Amino acid sequence: MSNNGGAPYGPDEPTSFGLQPPRPPVAVPHPGNPYAAPTQVVPDRQAPQEPGTGRLIAGRYRLLGKLGHGGMGTVWRAKDETVDREVAVKEPRVPDHLPERERANVFERMRREARAAARLDHPAVVNVHDVAVVDGQPWIVMELVRGRSLGDALQEGTIGAREAARIGLEVLGALESAHAAGILHRDVKPDNVMLGTGDRVVLTDFGIAQIEGETNLTDTGGFVGSPEFIAPERVVGQRPGPASDLWSLGVVLYAATEGVSPFRRNNTPATLQSVLNATPAAPNAATGPLADAINGLLDKEPARRPDAARVRTLLEQAARPPEPAPTQVVRIAEPGGRSIRVGRKGWIGIGAVVVAAVLAAYLVVADPFAGPLPDNWEKKDLKALGATVAVPAGYQKTVPKPDAAKDEHWVQFTDLSGSLWISLTLAKKAEDTSGEIAGSAAAEMYDDDASYRQSGSYGMDMDSEPAPKSKPDPTTYKDRKAALNTITYSTTDTEYPRPREIQVLYYKTKSGDMYKFMIGYPGKGDFTERGREVARTAIANLDIDTL
Repeated sequence: MSNNGGAPYGPDEPTSFGLQPPRPPVAVPHPGNPYAAPTQVVPDRQAPQEPGTGRLIAGRYRLLGKLGHGGMGTVWRAKDETVDREVAVKEPRVPDHLPERERANVFERMRREARAAARLDHPAVVNVHDVAVVDGQPWIVMELVRGRSLGDALQEGTIGAREAARIGLEVLGALESAHAAGILHRDVKPDNVMLGTGDRVVLTDFGIAQIEGETNLTDTGGFVGSPEFIAPERVVGQRPGPASDLWSLGVVLYAATEGVSPFRRNNTPATLQSVLNATPAAPNAATGPLADAINGLLDKEPARRPDAARVRTLLEQAARPPEPAPTQVVRIAEPGGRSIRVGRKGWIGIGAVVVAAVLAAYLVVADPFAGPLPDNWEKKDLKALGATVAVPAGYQKTVPKPDAAKDEHWVQFTDLSGSLWISLTLAKKAEDTSGEIAGSAAAEMYDDDASYRQSGSYGMDMDSEPAPKSKPDPTTYKDRKAALNTITYSTTDTEYPRPREIQVLYYKTKSGDMYKFMIGYPGKGDFTERGREVARTAIANLDIDTL
């Protein structure tokens, strides 16, 4: 019961969730969500009806319109004419060319979906009303959840930590109910978490759930589910348990707060490798108990993951509103020796003058790049890239050749020795016809890192022996989310391999353009600290015209 009708994970899914400021989820209709129902339907009398609209199923369910479809079925909005209520009806969708055995497996999986959900009595599990058999095929009739999926919400922005913890608590409750009934969900992901009206959260799609005691429908040697959310033990073929579903919940919470799925890569094999071996960057937006819950759930070893009771305690702490600061009463002497009581607001007003003075003094000494550039530095206005960069005086400028492709937007400045260089590259959204720009700066950073692991190079003279080391780190640029990666490596010079280090700042504008600001320098020796100083100064003084 996923929001695409049960479509399997594939290359058409977005590469990441966009990193945007937290905003509260709003329960609104979404055209890609098969459970979403508009609060008001205004029929377009000019538009032709979809084939099948108006059909009566099992003598009582009138199909009103399609809500979504995927690999396993089409979900319809329908009216139960017997009790006069709207429902969601999932129609089996099986290609005609499938062998009879595989068709039977699809039908059996849908029956299990209905049985698994029907066995659970929890407000965070979608209610199954009926299974209507039409021409030997099961049609699942369930409640119509008005809202949208968490996956849809994350396409618009990340979720605040408290809201993520609240959603996590509801999903955890659904999983606890399922596990108590001997059911493993096996496909917990944002697209299967519905955000309904009235702050309701519903876990959907038990289509690949494993019910204790029933035969596995999965082909020998294969697995089902979305790779980036599958627990490591499932990837290597070990028997899953409740801890496997809890791992998936940890990935969902990470993606909801950080805006990027921690293990998603460019293809399925790379994604599975990252699930097994990659350590995600520490949560940035999630702190305190929520970060503890995420970090614990993403432990590669199932036995070391916190159990549901411990996760519930942490999420309850993270979802709890902050306690108001206690009122402070201070006595200040009046002229003549008397004293007066000052409450918290008054104390803030009196202290603001002192705090402002201290803060002003701090800013003068704490930010060495807030004032004029260091001596022998100069700013370069790069109108073609919509940015201004600062470089040491004397660096030589290199730009694309006149006959280069029109989508080559970059510039590089190199010192005369060739040891230090600064480059800025711009990938324009308007020219990204193949969808190569990731959904966020962090996602672009992880994609680049994964591409290196696959191809062996960032496009520079990196030797694969020994393998370069990356240190990805979420950061900010002008108070907006960005990403910074530091890579150490050896050059491919067989006779005289040189240790090198580069820093790459990733920043994605509101319009979808992606900037990559790179500084390269020797990784060891007298010029290493100089290179790092150049990197700090250049990054601090980067100025992009349109954020």
